[in-house]
Amino acid sequence: MHDILKLMHIILTHDQADFDAVASLLGASFLFQGSIPVLPRKLNRNVRGFLTLYGNELPFIEVRDLPIEPIDKITLVDTQSLATIKGTRSDTLIQVIDHHPLRDDIPQNWNITVAATGANTTLIIELLQKRELQLTSIEATLLLLGIYEDTGALTYSRTTARDLQAAAFLLGQGASLSILSRYLNHPLTDDQKKLFDELQQNIQDFEVNGHRVVIAQVDVGNIDEELSTVAHKLRDIIESDGLFVLAKVKSGVQMIARSTSDSIDVSEITKQFGGGGHERAAASLIRDESIEQVKSTLIQLLPQFVKPAINIGQIMSYEPQIVTPDTGVSQIADLMQRFGHEGYPVVDQNKVIGLVTRRAVDRAVSHKLNLSARQIMEPGEITVTPENSLEYLQSVMIKSGWGQIPVRDAHSGQIIGIVTRTDVLRTLPTGNKVISRLNLGSRLEKLLPLPQIALIKVVAEVASTVNYALFIVGGFVRDLLLEKPSIDFDLVVEGDAISLARAIYKRYGGRITTHSKFKTAKWMIDKQSPTLLNDLNRFGNGEIQSLIYVPDALDFVTARTEFYPHPTALPLVEPGSIKLDLHRRDFTINTLALRLDGTYYGELYDYWGGLSDLRKGLVRVLHSLSFVDDPTRILRAVRFEQRFHFQIENRTMQLLLEAKDLLGRISGDRVRHELELIFIEDNACNMLTRLSELGILNVLHRDLIWDKWAEVQCKKIDKGIVINGLDVNSQSPNTRRQLFYFLLTMRLNPASIEEIATVLRLPLRNKRLLLEVNHFWKEQETLKTNDIRRIVTILEGAQPLSYYAASLFTEDECIKLNIERYINQWAKIKCFTDSQKLKKLGILPGPLYRKIFNELRMARMEGKVKTEADELSLLDEILGNTQAGNE
Repeated sequence: MHDILKLMHIILTHDQADFDAVASLLGASFLFQGSIPVLPRKLNRNVRGFLTLYGNELPFIEVRDLPIEPIDKITLVDTQSLATIKGTRSDTLIQVIDHHPLRDDIPQNWNITVAATGANTTLIIELLQKRELQLTSIEATLLLLGIYEDTGALTYSRTTARDLQAAAFLLGQGASLSILSRYLNHPLTDDQKKLFDELQQNIQDFEVNGHRVVIAQVDVGNIDEELSTVAHKLRDIIESDGLFVLAKVKSGVQMIARSTSDSIDVSEITKQFGGGGHERAAASLIRDESIEQVKSTLIQLLPQFVKPAINIGQIMSYEPQIVTPDTGVSQIADLMQRFGHEGYPVVDQNKVIGLVTRRAVDRAVSHKLNLSARQIMEPGEITVTPENSLEYLQSVMIKSGWGQIPVRDAHSGQIIGIVTRTDVLRTLPTGNKVISRLNLGSRLEKLLPLPQIALIKVVAEVASTVNYALFIVGGFVRDLLLEKPSIDFDLVVEGDAISLARAIYKRYGGRITTHSKFKTAKWMIDKQSPTLLNDLNRFGNGEIQSLIYVPDALDFVTARTEFYPHPTALPLVEPGSIKLDLHRRDFTINTLALRLDGTYYGELYDYWGGLSDLRKGLVRVLHSLSFVDDPTRILRAVRFEQRFHFQIENRTMQLLLEAKDLLGRISGDRVRHELELIFIEDNACNMLTRLSELGILNVLHRDLIWDKWAEVQCKKIDKGIVINGLDVNSQSPNTRRQLFYFLLTMRLNPASIEEIATVLRLPLRNKRLLLEVNHFWKEQETLKTNDIRRIVTILEGAQPLSYYAASLFTEDECIKLNIERYINQWAKIKCFTDSQKLKKLGILPGPLYRKIFNELRMARMEGKVKTEADELSLLDEILGNTQAGNE
């Protein structure tokens, strides 16, 4: 999430990172908005296991994925050693947050924060608590693992009260102790370490039905220590599917069994020795047999109880069809129709470079676009081998988002097959899985006014009674997470919005309007409804005295999916799930949904990675044809990037630049609407600069100008100026919009302004304003002079906003003074003579009247006429000259 200056700030830790190091990376990324937490190349095995399963929910990136650009700042956590990293400069700022003693050789210019806590994570949690950050369960769990591992589950002598307080905070944030227990390394005593070392020296590997099974043995002698912790530690450091520790103890042979695979139920194996336990952890004590006898029996039993492993080679499809980067969309569509495949690997010189999906092909075909595989593919170099396990395959699919993964031969590197999500699902047992979700209910209630919260709960209650899921979606949820919530929101119904609106109307009255084609409804609220007031107070603790602060209406939208009949067209829609509804939106950060009904109240639904991109500060489209479907998203991408000081994601930027010419094919009304949304943004100046840098303004019209001069003038819009006698509300949205149009066009020729007004379908009044200010700009040299006659001729008859703009966007004080003099003096001057007097003089009404009045007014402005007598004398002269001219 780069700031407005696009600073590159990364967070690093030590190699062979433990949980405290990685947790510190995560916490620091929350502390420093826009920073990038970079995983070291080597991780402890238990950390790597945690990230394999849960890493998709966390903001880490690897060194190889860092943007190739200079690094402005590095924050070191849980270390005081700076490794060499590409992009570091001599002026790169270095910051340290560490709990180890301060080293003597730290450079003087480093910013150091050091404190003696048991875990480094504790220091960062203390800073996070001040920000009232809401963590997900997985985030809180990782942070708690950092504290627990480095303090020996809060038992080491170096543990402080601060560590306990930080741990308590994380438990309150939803840290999972059950997940923590699976990854936590328990500390070993000295005797246990001796046994551990001996076990490592006495390990035997066996391959049983495709699984790696390890048997380790030890004679404990006189050592009287708990062995399960030693076995747990051994399991964590060796890559095995099953582990059996055989220990000769005084009472016989103790067998401790651990499994990491569903194919090995160690409880069934230990039962054969009179023991028992769970599928993944079991034990038995065997008397009257030697350790060698037990091991021999175990080796014989293993093939019977270890189920054959399923690897990718068993479920993949061989001899896959592949496409090259230049394969056309129509050809790929024919292949999909003929063979029914949902995706094709894109291979260039025997190297996978991406995946073409049916969705992308269908969109391109429906839009009649002559594109290649390279242009519509999801880029990536993702492959697996036949020997890889299903667990590995699932992790690859989760991390990449691909539903079809190419399979390559481990030796030759040739693409030999493909494995799909459907292939994996066929191997898995059925059953419902509970997904842990971040709950934003408390944040919603903290940031929204009580009447609105109560109204949401009342509506959600009705939705529950008709069994509809109710959501607030999109920008409202995004801004809620950024703690800048809007008071306006639309409600999306997974069901039938019209039916829900009718149920609400039946209970609380008011009025509803519906649109059956789009299945939307609006409920106009009866502000006098005693039933509604009573129900609001059930959720508002009796504090809501009236309905005056309740919105006038609520909009309900049926969850829907959509498709575009051709590029730049408005979409056609049909009912769908909330997941499909969110997928039709422009960017991932706008795909977040907050569920409101029943026990789901406050749960965040994030199907498309919006939360991760929000935290990383990325604007990312959901699919490769997003800008083709709706080119106005190009303008929106820049607006969101600059509003939030985010960055347009690299692939999204590539797609944006490829599609920008399509902006010239959509209606001027839609472009104008998006431009005017930019104009009223606080950061509009930077948005227009970015549009200019990307060449987007020139797509709208070849002559549109936004340069350094415009950037300087733009800053004046917020400051404004005061002109005596001129009543202009400089901060109103309408004024801001028009001032930005002036900046874009005032230096052009009138013909270009006419074209731009036509392209954008500007109202006639707005076009006239543009031409007025353009005229003032071209007459600047005259406006600087003392030639009152010419100045008045230029300024006469224009709109107040044109005078305001001409004064605002000039540095010349003479021009400002002359405009103010015109407004307050010259424009107010009237003649002593009127039309009745001219009639009495026998002059017939006509063009001569205007000429006479103009000459008389000009004479008064110039000081040539001061009295009525002076004017009469001048009038006689004008009439005499007129008669002489007629003769």
